[in-house]
Amino acid sequence: MSDADISIDEKRVYGAKTGASDVYLASAAGVIRVSVSGDRIGGFGLAHRCVARDVAAGGEVAAAATDDGVALSTEEGEFDDVGFGPAAAVGLHEGHVVAAAPEGRVARLDPVDGGGVAWTDLGTVEDPRAVDGGLVAAADGVHRVVGDDLASAGLSDVRDVAVDGAPLAAADDGLYRLGNGWLRERDGRFAVVGASHDRAHAATAEHLYAREDGDWVAVDLPVAERVAGVAYGECPYVVTERGTFLVDADPERTPDGTGGWRKRSLGLPDVTGLAVLA
Repeated sequence: MSDADISIDEKRVYGAKTGASDVYLASAAGVIRVSVSGDRIGGFGLAHRCVARDVAAGGEVAAAATDDGVALSTEEGEFDDVGFGPAAAVGLHEGHVVAAAPEGRVARLDPVDGGGVAWTDLGTVEDPRAVDGGLVAAADGVHRVVGDDLASAGLSDVRDVAVDGAPLAAADDGLYRLGNGWLRERDGRFAVVGASHDRAHAATAEHLYAREDGDWVAVDLPVAERVAGVAYGECPYVVTERGTFLVDADPERTPDGTGGWRKRSLGLPDVTGLAVLA
């Protein structure tokens, strides 16, 4: 059976689930759950039918920004809507979900007395694109969540942000790292950035780059497709807009010890991001 013959509605199982990571993809078909173990891309299925614009995960919770609202994962592996209205981006900050609406409203999901949750408005930005670790990427720059407010943190035309160590920002005029102000790491029109511990990747429409010993080095991917997102589990994971899922396999986690990129086409339309539920 080829990849094209596999329906995303199938709940396919790839061997034992022991040691597998659940990776969630945001796509026009919905939120897709992919099982990945080491270098092996296993089963995948539809976790939530919607038009998903973004997805985030942390701890035991995954959140999706959809055309209808924000949806949170449940213990049963399904997703429940928690309101907010149409969402363009979603992220996690200090254990809370932070979402941004297409018109610019940014809010945090907070518990309320007596049980339940409610959205706390934090402020507005211009054309929000991404949320991560208390930073919001937008047309009018980077914004930081400070208490119950937003504070401008500089730059402009920012497409993505990553907060793990020194914050990184992918912008229309370059890739930036926050040090003594925003320091340009590389020229170019960057759209995607991801980081975890000592690992970091960033992408333009044409190329993926990996940070190696402080330098950004072009990565030779086995597909010529635009990168939609980067995330990290046992290995770095990449997904393209056309629905190709890739794993940069650690040689120590492969049966033949060779390592390198593994890929699988999932046949999904308009993929916009991914997140790993550790």
